[in-house]
Amino acid sequence: MASSPRQEEEAALAAKRGHPLLRGPGRERYTHGLRPAQMEALRAMCGALIPSLPPAAAAGQQVGGEDGEGGRRLIPDVDVERFYLASAADSTVPDEVAELTFTRCVREAGALVSVVLWMLATRIGTLALCGRTCISGEFPYVRRFADMPAERREEALKRWSTTRWLFPLKIAFALVKILCHFAFYTAVNDNSENPCWKAIGYSVPVAVEEPRKEATPAPARRPLDNGVVETKELDDTTLLRSLAEKGLEVNMSQSSAHHTVQCDVVIVGSGCGGGVAAAVLASAGHKVIVVEKGDYFVAKDYSSVEGPTLEHLYEQGGVFCTANVSTSIFAGTTVGGGSAVNWSASIRTPEDVLQEWSRDHGLPVFGAPGYVQAMDAVCARLGVTGRCREEGFQNKVLRRGCEALAMPVEAVPRNSTEGHFCGSCNLGCPTGDKRGTDTTWLVDAVERGAVILTGCKAERFILERNAGGKNGRSKKCVGLVATCTSNGITKKLRIEAKVSISACGAIMTPPLLRNSGLKNRHIGRNLHLHPVSMAWGYFPESKKEPQLIAGKSYEGGIITSMHRVTERTIIETPALGPGAFAAIMPWESGRDMKERMRRYARTAHTLALVRDRGAGSVCGEGRVRYTPHREDVEDLREGLRRALRILVAAGAAEVGTHRSDGLRLRSKGIGDEDLEAFLDEVTIEKGPMYPGSNKWAILGSAHQMSSCRMSARPNDGAVDGTGESWEANGLYVCDGSLLPTAVGVNPMITIQSVAYCVSNGIVESLAPSEEQNIA
Repeated sequence: MASSPRQEEEAALAAKRGHPLLRGPGRERYTHGLRPAQMEALRAMCGALIPSLPPAAAAGQQVGGEDGEGGRRLIPDVDVERFYLASAADSTVPDEVAELTFTRCVREAGALVSVVLWMLATRIGTLALCGRTCISGEFPYVRRFADMPAERREEALKRWSTTRWLFPLKIAFALVKILCHFAFYTAVNDNSENPCWKAIGYSVPVAVEEPRKEATPAPARRPLDNGVVETKELDDTTLLRSLAEKGLEVNMSQSSAHHTVQCDVVIVGSGCGGGVAAAVLASAGHKVIVVEKGDYFVAKDYSSVEGPTLEHLYEQGGVFCTANVSTSIFAGTTVGGGSAVNWSASIRTPEDVLQEWSRDHGLPVFGAPGYVQAMDAVCARLGVTGRCREEGFQNKVLRRGCEALAMPVEAVPRNSTEGHFCGSCNLGCPTGDKRGTDTTWLVDAVERGAVILTGCKAERFILERNAGGKNGRSKKCVGLVATCTSNGITKKLRIEAKVSISACGAIMTPPLLRNSGLKNRHIGRNLHLHPVSMAWGYFPESKKEPQLIAGKSYEGGIITSMHRVTERTIIETPALGPGAFAAIMPWESGRDMKERMRRYARTAHTLALVRDRGAGSVCGEGRVRYTPHREDVEDLREGLRRALRILVAAGAAEVGTHRSDGLRLRSKGIGDEDLEAFLDEVTIEKGPMYPGSNKWAILGSAHQMSSCRMSARPNDGAVDGTGESWEANGLYVCDGSLLPTAVGVNPMITIQSVAYCVSNGIVESLAPSEEQNIA
């Protein structure tokens, strides 16, 4: 159903109310460093991926008037015509693709794309990469890529996508294809608008707000204002003053090389682990400093504009892939961490997983009553409820499909009220109804004197020799070195503390520990990602069939229903803005892709999530290696097959996967035999890096775990059962990297519950002994 002009106006106003960083437009300058000839080739690639098509391509894409179907005349839709005429070559998209390639992707990817573009800028290189498609009947007979006709360029790109053995070309194609479509559909102007959104049925979701009173109240303080210090906005003098005003003891070194700040506990990261730890330790009377490299935003700041929001709330701006281009990773990087941008699912740790961790890994904390009490406390603080008043389009599809197949479907508990109908919580909840750590645990911490330093990046923990330390630990941690930058000037802080905690997530904690000098071989290993593969189903609107599911794909709670395929595989629904949708959809041709995008608002996605057996590794900041285990691939395949069955049963007119060959099926009225034949074609391809196949797909991951796992012995993990490093007294880990294995469900409650147990243990360790009290 098309949005009314008033709704579109309200959406634009809602976007403008957001924080300037989160509403666009784009970059003021580019630093990618590509030469003009390379940029010419890249512009030609982008123009072939998203070409300008003549208005005739929009035939049938019309709106009603008189004398047409149903007695109304058909007139062209100006927005649709504009959409088909738009080309990625006629904008800043190529520069954005280049910038993302060189600033967000691993350096090998940038080097590969640079070499490919350099070759395409020459006739010989174009001949080597494109073959006969660049041959011309006129002198000089061989064209450069940018001089080839559009249809020839498209043909060359199709060959790159399907080549079996020249996988560097597949990787180059995949990167440019993903980044080009992401940039094209997330680019916004000064009004936070994209000219293509109307044609694809999208408008920025409008937050439902309480009616304003006649008298305009004074601006309310933000929940964390009493404790937050936003270092990016402060010079050297004002930074020192702000720290002192928060009750911290600050000493400036004579050389001005760094400032020394003293506290009881320093915590790196403010997400599910760090937020809980800060609240527990501050409530026990300890002076706590939380170091967060991201910025602080509140509900009124969130614009729900996809591009700029991903840039500022996610690691690598939301463009983060494993080194072998098999899996795309999403991790939060703002105050509240992943809890500020996750999908609200609040599922307790499964009982069988707790038994496994307690029994097989020798970790009694998971079998003790205290862990259940921790989950109770966490769910109570987050206001978790299992009720949902109204489900959104995608969850209605999942529920209807399961019910049609007589398969169980569960209601998913959420850390929001039962009436919460926000489809953009992945971009920061604009209603403020979702309860992340930024509105719960960190508020508790600040009320008890904790200080949060934003825009401050941890560099390394400070380790000293520890002769005769407990349990044979050769080192002790006495604090943290961090840096903050304001107006191009970098300031270094030395934060001295009795206890130091790394809570910056399973992707960022291992590099921080390695940079600090720790050597345990499990640091960065055993990484689990909960790999995800998605299926889609198209549900065209029809006045003749009012029983069809109403709504749009981006509306309503993101995860409110779940189906369990096996003990290791579940099916849920994702949040996909236009940019993410276009990035992951298979590209068969420029025209086909635009037609897919025209169906965006009525295309439902379901995802198969696997509790992975295989494990990857974190090799450095921004560098992750991961290859799905063959059993995980089979579980994903079975999950994907089940997801497709559900979509068909729910009434989808067409279903498909994200495999590069565009695997899909017109499912309206299909028989069981034809459906089974289609499902037999479903396979999971592990990314374009793998040779020998002309098909590929990229998996997704929003959950990262176990890269510094707990263990009963130093030979089995990075930290002990209390979360303390096996190598350094006073250094703890308190985030998803602690989990012994993948948990198999959305891990927010598990991570917060583990953090609750670990931080209470730290409180006990810091309590003075009876002998000290007597003294």
